[in-house]
Amino acid sequence: MRKRSRRTIDIFNLSFLDVVSCGFGAIILLLVIVKISEPHVIEQLATDLSGLVAKLETELHHIRGETEILNRDLTARQEQLSELREQLARLQGDRSVILGRHAATRSEQETQTIIENQLASAKQALTEEMRRLLGSGYRRRYLSATIGGVPVDSEYIIFIIDTSGSMRQNAWPLVLKKVTEVLDIYPQVKGIQVMNDMGDYMFSQYQGKWIPDTPARRKAVVARLSGWAPFSNSSPVEGIEAAIRRFHAQDKRISLYVFGDDFARGSIQTVIDTVARLNRADSSGRRHVRIHTVGFPVLFSMSGGIPVNAMRYAALMRKLAETNGGSFVGLNSSR
Repeated sequence: MRKRSRRTIDIFNLSFLDVVSCGFGAIILLLVIVKISEPHVIEQLATDLSGLVAKLETELHHIRGETEILNRDLTARQEQLSELREQLARLQGDRSVILGRHAATRSEQETQTIIENQLASAKQALTEEMRRLLGSGYRRRYLSATIGGVPVDSEYIIFIIDTSGSMRQNAWPLVLKKVTEVLDIYPQVKGIQVMNDMGDYMFSQYQGKWIPDTPARRKAVVARLSGWAPFSNSSPVEGIEAAIRRFHAQDKRISLYVFGDDFARGSIQTVIDTVARLNRADSSGRRHVRIHTVGFPVLFSMSGGIPVNAMRYAALMRKLAETNGGSFVGLNSSR
């Protein structure tokens, strides 16, 4: 029996090599195509980016130029605003001077009228209690001895004194003199009290109480006042309100004497309304606490002009005196 001969198969024949060669050729062709096109894309991209950068630089220069123009305009406007503010300050100063002159003229006329009216008021009859104290045959020795026409019919007197630095340094000898004059026009009262503009008491042992009226006590008040310097915010409002709240009474006639030079803060109308509420009038329209006020021209001599705070003080004190049965006296010298 004949054996069949087996055919040997060669896997690396020509057909296989053709296929492999074609595959490699295709790959090489693709690589060549890609390498050839890539520089064109990069070159185009670089060109586009260069144009964009140039455009942005041009816009940046334009913006910088506009910024410089705006800065110059802003500087010019700021200088113009500064000049306008200076003009406004000068105009306000001129207005204050004019208003001050007008107020001073009006104040002299009003003061004269007040003096005439208050001189008549000073002639009112003594209360029954004062008649009993002084005797039925007493004739008022100090009828014409008034300070700006201040009525002297009160049985109790309270001093509200501004103890700020401006008053202490520039008007204190005059303050002592005026306190002494006020005490002199009251031969005898039932009580005295001294407070500063903050409502602090001169004598702590008499806090909230009346100081008995004796010659020795009067001397002690003046002596203590010469060196008395408690803290002050240079506003009489607190002292006035504290005095009325503590000492107001239906059966007493009380006079407040307010000494000061300026009113720096707060509303004038608010103070007037508060005092009117605390010091209500009785059925006859009379208020039990008279408020007499004295203005010391300290700030006028210090500034050489008409300070706003001094004008505010004068306006407040004049109105308080007018509505509370008292007198406002503006002194023309601090000596």
